[in-house]
Amino acid sequence: MRSAEDVNRAMDSYADMVRRLCFVHLKNKHDTEDVFQNVYMKYMLYEGSFENDGHEKAWFARVTINACKDWLRYLARRKWVPLEIIDEEKGMLDEKSTGVMEAVLGLPEKYRNVIYLYYYEEYSAVEIAGILGRKENTVYTWLARARDILRDKLGGEWT
Repeated sequence: MRSAEDVNRAMDSYADMVRRLCFVHLKNKHDTEDVFQNVYMKYMLYEGSFENDGHEKAWFARVTINACKDWLRYLARRKWVPLEIIDEEKGMLDEKSTGVMEAVLGLPEKYRNVIYLYYYEEYSAVEIAGILGRKENTVYTWLARARDILRDKLGGEWT
């Protein structure tokens, strides 16, 4: 079990990324907070070591994505999100960001993951392939397809 100092350091370093990844998947502030706590509980109980900070960050990204998938499977009976919650979350973004965020959230999960990791967390395609356990060329293909979808939804260039 990790010490409180380790957990606090990890929270200082990765909390924003974990929250954003959760929100991208769950689209709900309340579920995001639940999964956020689960991710840090897993970190606290994880007995392995990390090669470096990049390895630790990738571990958090992978565990967060898996925890979100698990949460969505668990909540399969809940097929909708109340409009009040979506409106509440949109209030935190400016108008342009809201449109982009809606378009990204509307992507299929595999495309949403690669777009988020590439543009928001600034991982390379090679790193994303390692995080998601996919081939590098698959990641490039998903990025290209996601950009095409976003270009159609948003109009204009998406690079």
